[in-house]
Amino acid sequence: MAANSPNIRRKLKPLTLILSLTLIFSILYLLKSPLSSSPPSSLPCGTHHSDLTSGHWAQTVQTHRPFYDSSCPFHRNAWNCLRNNRAQMGEINSWSWFPKRCNGDPIARIEPLEFLSAMRGRKIGFVGDSLNENFVTALLCTLWSEDRNGKKWKRKGAWRGGYFPKFDLVVGYHRAVLLANYTWVPVEESGQFAKDGIKGIFRVDVDVAADDWSKITKFYDVLIFNTGHWWGSDKFPKEKPLVFYRNGKPINPKLGMREGMRVVIDSMVSYIEREVPKSTLKLWRTQSPRHFFGGEWNQNGSCLFNRPLKENELDSWFDGGTNKEAREINKIINQALHGSKIEILNLTHMSEFRADAHPAIWLGKKDAVSVWGQDCLHWCLPGLPDTWVDVLGVKIMQHFG
Repeated sequence: MAANSPNIRRKLKPLTLILSLTLIFSILYLLKSPLSSSPPSSLPCGTHHSDLTSGHWAQTVQTHRPFYDSSCPFHRNAWNCLRNNRAQMGEINSWSWFPKRCNGDPIARIEPLEFLSAMRGRKIGFVGDSLNENFVTALLCTLWSEDRNGKKWKRKGAWRGGYFPKFDLVVGYHRAVLLANYTWVPVEESGQFAKDGIKGIFRVDVDVAADDWSKITKFYDVLIFNTGHWWGSDKFPKEKPLVFYRNGKPINPKLGMREGMRVVIDSMVSYIEREVPKSTLKLWRTQSPRHFFGGEWNQNGSCLFNRPLKENELDSWFDGGTNKEAREINKIINQALHGSKIEILNLTHMSEFRADAHPAIWLGKKDAVSVWGQDCLHWCLPGLPDTWVDVLGVKIMQHFG
């Protein structure tokens, strides 16, 4: 037996080496596994992506009360549905979102004092179109409910915002509807694009961020981006088309509206990744759905509904027809963000249900409906965007720990 020992040891050496390497690689794999690989059940309700795409609305009248009323100084007139005496405001604000994953619990309400304290000395920025303005207004009013010394703030090129001195917190909104820089060029200066019926062009420089936000990339600790609602013929009709430029020259062949949007978003994602610090929490809010029934806003489209839509009604509303833009644009957004460090804040699905929550005919001005039609695009405040704020609050609190 002793004579065979060296042979046995020689045979065992390769096996020992294989087992050792397997153990080492297994340990390294476990050490490198991201926290996000944790079971969804271990994550706070509202922080897993499925919490926003799989769930239902249910009424919770006793617990889901607005933090603010019509007196909030940050209100925008057309969205101040309490002051405008919009019908069924109590009903609109009686619904909570219950993610399927959360064992029968709704997404927790933001705690304004806790949030303000946790964000002391920080800055939160929103960049995009009026739906991000709708969003930031809800956040401003929610925080004002705790710090009534909050004052309006419009520095750093912000369209609007608030400063809460007790907590040294800034919340700003920068209006940049396409995100990229665009300028009006009258017909006499339009050169090759001056054709019959053209009144001029809007030049879009796909590789240049709009001045409204290009200089604030390092100012904020949190940035929430969006674009989408201006990418249509109602904003840029054929007599005033978008023409896309790169490196100062027109892109050839000429891009259509959707393809131009795709190029712009790809370019802006690259710009954000390059210019915004890694430590900044970067979020991209998906498209907010519209609920025009019977026609567009200028074709007597209406949203006088008294309840949220049912799940089996959603596809007929959003897979085609007047309100299809949200899902179509989200495909472009998802493709552009794939592989980036920008997190998707997917608020589309939960919002698709809420056909009941728009300002509709209650716009605060006598002739607003006859001029602009019903507003089935923006949301009443208080209302659905307060649930967006709850989601954002959970996300931010988790990030800054």
